[in-house]
Amino acid sequence: MRKVVIVGGGTAGWMAAAAFARFLPTGTLVTLVESDAIGTVGVGEATIPQIRLFNQSLGLNEDDFLRATQGTIKLGIEFVDWSGPGSRYLHAFGSIGRGLGLVPFHHYWLRHRAEGGTSDLWDFSASARAAAQDRFAPDRGRPDLPSGLAWAYQFDASLYAAHLRGYAEDRGVVRIEGQIADVVLDGANGDIASVTLTDGRVVAGDLFIDCSGFRSLLNGAALGVAFQDWSHWLPCDRALAVPCAGGTPITPYTRATARTAGWQWRIPLQHRTGNGLVYCSSFQDDQAAVDLLLGNLDSAPLAEPRALRFTTGMRSQPWSRNCIALGLAAGFLEPLESTSIHLIQSAIARLLQLWPGHRIADADRVEYNRQTTRECHAVRDFLILHYRANGRTEPFWQKCRAAPLPDSLAHRIDLFRATGRIIREGDELFTEVGWLQVMSGQGIVPESYHPLAGAVSPRDLDSFLYAARQHVASVVARMPTHDAFLAARRAAPSVHD
Repeated sequence: MRKVVIVGGGTAGWMAAAAFARFLPTGTLVTLVESDAIGTVGVGEATIPQIRLFNQSLGLNEDDFLRATQGTIKLGIEFVDWSGPGSRYLHAFGSIGRGLGLVPFHHYWLRHRAEGGTSDLWDFSASARAAAQDRFAPDRGRPDLPSGLAWAYQFDASLYAAHLRGYAEDRGVVRIEGQIADVVLDGANGDIASVTLTDGRVVAGDLFIDCSGFRSLLNGAALGVAFQDWSHWLPCDRALAVPCAGGTPITPYTRATARTAGWQWRIPLQHRTGNGLVYCSSFQDDQAAVDLLLGNLDSAPLAEPRALRFTTGMRSQPWSRNCIALGLAAGFLEPLESTSIHLIQSAIARLLQLWPGHRIADADRVEYNRQTTRECHAVRDFLILHYRANGRTEPFWQKCRAAPLPDSLAHRIDLFRATGRIIREGDELFTEVGWLQVMSGQGIVPESYHPLAGAVSPRDLDSFLYAARQHVASVVARMPTHDAFLAARRAAPSVHD
């Protein structure tokens, strides 16, 4: 596999190019074909903490990255009005409290609440409390007592792609400007042999990476891989995106506000605020959606709303023949939990783990697709949970509440409601703490807690919870404001070893 061809740029294409330039053997020729005439879907992007691992693996400096992408810190996602008007909670990154013995922390909190305690779950989350006060800095406190803090980023996706393009081209990736006119298949084995550009140039390769977005020119159109439609579980099929002027303080979290037939995002960057509305066209007229979005911005829009149409789901075989689909070419899950870039990142890591030698082994292809499908199913279920456990009265939300659930999700909800237990399967993306916050935040109340949590005396329980709250408070008190953190990074260029 000496010639790798990436079709399409944007976030997916340049993340792949940067990773290949960093990790593939010397002598591997990586070519990326993209056209400036074809726009990308990316607007303002919110991410989850795993993006830090990707950047670190490339050796990217965090300060340089934040400056290059107009990036801000993200400590979690605030969900507003999902359980009805005035409701809100934060899906915060990092840990909540600390377990005691064999029992996860939240069971002690559940016991405390059952006995009349009034502590909020998020009192025990450093990320949540820092977000509430618009504070941030990496905690430099006691190494023997972890802060529980975790963070991701909010940034301009087009600037991130440009940042990665410079990184990749500096390391030998060749970019070809042009549009794909044809995909040529090998008549002997059905693999992709080359792509032909509109000006007649031919780009041949051994392995092809489809980053062509919703069009899925290689995986879908050329190889005919079927698309699995999940819109019966996640019925939103439209989105609008529009930037507006930013303000201060710059909040270190993303916001998702439930609306009549969907939800609105707010992503604060250094130079502007990204906004959008995800909605179901069966319950929301397009013009009404535009009016709703524009009527709920922090400030005047900086452009006309950009409309997107999509179907939630995934390709049945993201790796087919000698082609791997990444990003939107592989499928789409709405950005409710900021998983889009992570799914690109994890797919790249998975591909590098299973990178073929002189030939592609069928077993590797099957394993890649198995892992990808499993990951997408778990993310899908997590998104469905938000819609299922809603407390709104509009017809769209009533339909979501009444829709049949995947068996895997129904079991998780039943288990938590009955006993407070949360089971995470293997290395799936969302942790027990993530499931805990969404289920608790949207009103799923366990009927009991782990019996071992009852072995602690009431006095010791109070002391345990008090110490946990004080630890969080001390971590947050050491932090500057998020605005001050960003200002310091803008003012001082980083020093590299």
